[in-house]
Amino acid sequence: MVSKVFSIGLNGIDGYAVETEADFRMGDPKTVINIVGLPDTAIKEARDRISLAIVNAGFFLPDAEYTLNLAPASIRKEGSWYDLSMVLALLSATGQIPALPKTAAFLGEVSLSGELRPCTGILPAALSARGLGYTDLFVPAQNAKEAASAKGIRVFGIASVRELCDALTGNGPAPEPQPEITASEVDSWEEYEMDFSEVCGQQGAKRALEIAAAGGHNILMIGPPGAGKSMLAKRLPTILPKLSDSEMLQTAKIRSVAGKLNLERPLSSVRPFAAPHHNVTVQGLAGGGSIPKPGEISLAHNGVLFLDEFPEFSKTVLEALRQPMEDGKVTISRAAKTLTFPASFQLVCAMNPCPCGYFGHPTRKCTCPPGAVNRYLGKISGPLLDRIDLQIELPPVQYTDIKTPDRGAEPSAVIRARVEQAREIQRRRYDGSSTECNAHATPAQIRDTFSLSLEADEALRQIFDRLGLSMRARDKILKVARTIADLDKSESILPQHVSEASFYRSLDKKYWNRT
Repeated sequence: MVSKVFSIGLNGIDGYAVETEADFRMGDPKTVINIVGLPDTAIKEARDRISLAIVNAGFFLPDAEYTLNLAPASIRKEGSWYDLSMVLALLSATGQIPALPKTAAFLGEVSLSGELRPCTGILPAALSARGLGYTDLFVPAQNAKEAASAKGIRVFGIASVRELCDALTGNGPAPEPQPEITASEVDSWEEYEMDFSEVCGQQGAKRALEIAAAGGHNILMIGPPGAGKSMLAKRLPTILPKLSDSEMLQTAKIRSVAGKLNLERPLSSVRPFAAPHHNVTVQGLAGGGSIPKPGEISLAHNGVLFLDEFPEFSKTVLEALRQPMEDGKVTISRAAKTLTFPASFQLVCAMNPCPCGYFGHPTRKCTCPPGAVNRYLGKISGPLLDRIDLQIELPPVQYTDIKTPDRGAEPSAVIRARVEQAREIQRRRYDGSSTECNAHATPAQIRDTFSLSLEADEALRQIFDRLGLSMRARDKILKVARTIADLDKSESILPQHVSEASFYRSLDKKYWNRT
């Protein structure tokens, strides 16, 4: 008798229905299990795991030739979480458990003892199961909270094959559904100690980061060692708006597929912060592998990608950023499949002005040999620099800033309140479109929704002509000026907004266009 058990397959972070079919032919002198349906190596190796798991769970497999089919057969199946559905399909085909309902899906890796092990990708599978119309989802107990984050589907955490089968046959208690995650179980910045008020001095950099947070702009910080670049960057997420419910789920989906999700606290309202080392490969940054996985830029989706020691990254790695910065996604092509992962991140870069770090320092002499500064800065291409909205120079921290810190320095919560007000203005401005903040405004939105006073327009024209800006640079200045106006709650972009925005585009002329 052919039995069917339902499961979920993943294609990137999107799921599809998988039917696990089982049948057998008696007469074979030994137990043989064949798995078909384009399984990968992990699934092919499951034949040994599931046969021993069935025996160790107190069941049996008569000597026969068994065939397990994972349908649809045209899509390659990957991973170990089909173990549970294959075990159940075999037990159902041999009459040891009843036929399973079509409204339930089963996921989980099975150990030799019959216990269930946690798997990656459970949250996107749960969201897909809900969308496909399943009402019940059975997962390993360690993944129950993660799956329950999907909401709208009953999730049951199962510890072992025996426990599940006893419940299905009525020989044991029915499992209790996993409660949905409450607001108190969602991570937030209130639970962390990192705060903007801890940064000594650097008021200009704090202002630039507030503007960057308010409009979602990319930012580059240049300064000598010890100026506070990394300290400021790490605190940027504390002044960004909290993630919405949909953003939390999307962020958790990516982390789940990458195997980086906290299973005890799967949801967080804190925006992601990814800070890869400068020896990261293109694959590590953009994603990839034989089974493509998200890279650092996807792990930073809806949050911050921080590149410290910016020029130390390889040129190929830096150039790989250009397209995702424009499109908000990254596409990975392999012979077997092409996958697209979301990658809408806010780029924050920090660098020294030269290899030794002291070019232009007021008290310390630069020791770099002739030409070293130009070679160092030349590692960053013009097109990439053009995609960075704000550039800010950090001076050395003064002793008085350390000795007598500003006790009235604004905490992150105060700055975040202003940022959220500016973001709310932008949400209303772009209502009905996919644009969420000024940094992502399209040329048409800039033309139709950005109101400039006549004086501001003339100031922008003079800056454009004097600096020889590209059209992209002009639009970047306009977007930053619009954000500054939003922070000021101004309906129109005024000359002072254009002037401040253009100030944040001046460092490329100082460092990259030196004669």
